[in-house]
Amino acid sequence: MSEALLIAAHGSRDEAGVEEFWDFADAWRQLRPDRIQGAGFLEFAQPTIGAAIDELIDRGATRIVIVPAMLMAAGHVKNDVPSEVQESRVRHPNVTFQMARALDIHPALLELCHIRYRETIAPLSAVPAERTLLLVVGRGTSDPDANANIARVSRFLWESYGVGWASVAFSGVTSPDVDRALSVCRRLGFDRIVVQPYFLFDGILLKRIRDTAARHAALDPSVEIVTVPHLRLHPLLLQAFEDRAHEAIHGTPHMNCDLCKYRVRLIGRESDVGLPQVGHHHHVRASADLLDDDFDHGHDHRLRRRRPTLVPAADTTFHPWDERLLERLHLINESRSPRVF
Repeated sequence: MSEALLIAAHGSRDEAGVEEFWDFADAWRQLRPDRIQGAGFLEFAQPTIGAAIDELIDRGATRIVIVPAMLMAAGHVKNDVPSEVQESRVRHPNVTFQMARALDIHPALLELCHIRYRETIAPLSAVPAERTLLLVVGRGTSDPDANANIARVSRFLWESYGVGWASVAFSGVTSPDVDRALSVCRRLGFDRIVVQPYFLFDGILLKRIRDTAARHAALDPSVEIVTVPHLRLHPLLLQAFEDRAHEAIHGTPHMNCDLCKYRVRLIGRESDVGLPQVGHHHHVRASADLLDDDFDHGHDHRLRRRRPTLVPAADTTFHPWDERLLERLHLINESRSPRVF
């Protein structure tokens, strides 16, 4: 079976955004020149996803893994791209198609957010972190699950940056929009507002975000408002895409541990990786020969408990999860240094 990879992008009317995507696609292809790889767009750019699939099949592909070049799993990932793939499936019944999941919240992307943030504030005048407000801006969708993930991104970055406050806004579809969010944020008494778009590539929406931030900065000179660049091409972005492709190709289990601070290095929580996992609520297990008084933890379950058998401090690899999952998490940690491309 000849395997191929297809990057499914949204597309943009903005030429700079499309060019950024092709720069990324070319860089990813160079990482694995032995792999058949192509790219297609949902709208606003060529080739279409269907045309890109046809081209891969002409090159000999009999199995195609589709990796969405989209951050959150909203309507495009859940409906539009699969619909395009289904049309191709009808035309090519002897070809196997498999969808990878969206990037969502990947530790490499959080680290890349931190890099872009530091690059932005480094040349600025010193403002204490506690006097800084972070406003994370997502695309905005009609899918509450995808919108909620932007709030999760904001929370992760808040804890890693150590800023005084963090909030979210959206470029469209849902609320609050950037204009309304900045109107509120300016009244909260912070010295600096950092607007950080959670976007892959440049485009019309990003330009609107930057323009709105600049307009608010002019309205109120007492508050410094700066905008962080979007994620764009970087070895960490390539790593995130490669991980999603690897999951789809090798069938990695999707346990909710991609952002577990004990398994992968998260910005601001690096020292937690590999710590022995000792449960806090060991005292609520069902057999008993010790009183709760033996556990000074601030609450009382009024049951007698047996002392737990703890994992030795030196054994940091134990966990009752699928071995394939543990192997993948180990590989992610081993490859955390940026790749050269």
